[in-house]
Amino acid sequence: MINLLNLFFPKVCLACDNHLETNELFICVLCRYELPLTNFGSTIDNDVTKRLYGRVQLEHAWALFWFSKKGLVQHLIHNLKYKGHEEVGEFLGQWLGEELIKHEGFRTIDVVIPVPLHSKRMRQRGFNQVHKFGKELADALKCDFNTKVLQKNRATKTQVFKDRLRRLMTDDSVFLVADFEVLKGKHILLVDDIITTGATIETCAKALSKIEGVRISVATMAIAE
Repeated sequence: MINLLNLFFPKVCLACDNHLETNELFICVLCRYELPLTNFGSTIDNDVTKRLYGRVQLEHAWALFWFSKKGLVQHLIHNLKYKGHEEVGEFLGQWLGEELIKHEGFRTIDVVIPVPLHSKRMRQRGFNQVHKFGKELADALKCDFNTKVLQKNRATKTQVFKDRLRRLMTDDSVFLVADFEVLKGKHILLVDDIITTGATIETCAKALSKIEGVRISVATMAIAE
């Protein structure tokens, strides 16, 4: 029965669309080895911290992959974000989690917080594409996972085609902290899918930085080249 299902409804790789072999799950072996890892050697001085330098104060930062238009990573995250393949988020969270636990700076994380969606977008999509990614990171780091304390206060249009200047002028009131006491003095790991200009991370971090004694680190699936 399984072979017949694969014959008429073949499973395809979520990164390249080629048919999967029997022992492959949702990413083919070739793509698994061709995905462009950043291999950041430092959690303090890399392209994430450089892109956000002077805008927010970060303890540590990491992005798993390089993101390029029409590349494997774009296709993979597109399948996660717009076609409901949440298993991609779990897989990438497990992968990045194995990297983060090797670095002392990330082992002091108290809570993982995903960049939130507005309630309207959440209803439309049915899920936040970074929730399962963040949950896997929290499991790897043996810390809390909180999806309630950081909230998106109002809906915004997609920022994909906005220029850098307009992104940097994003209103600080878009994101708000629902409970300041629960995060007081905590080391937060803020997680998202892709960093392009860094405007979303910047705005979230500015909201969180109003909490007394808070420290902020960042982890994402990818960073745009």
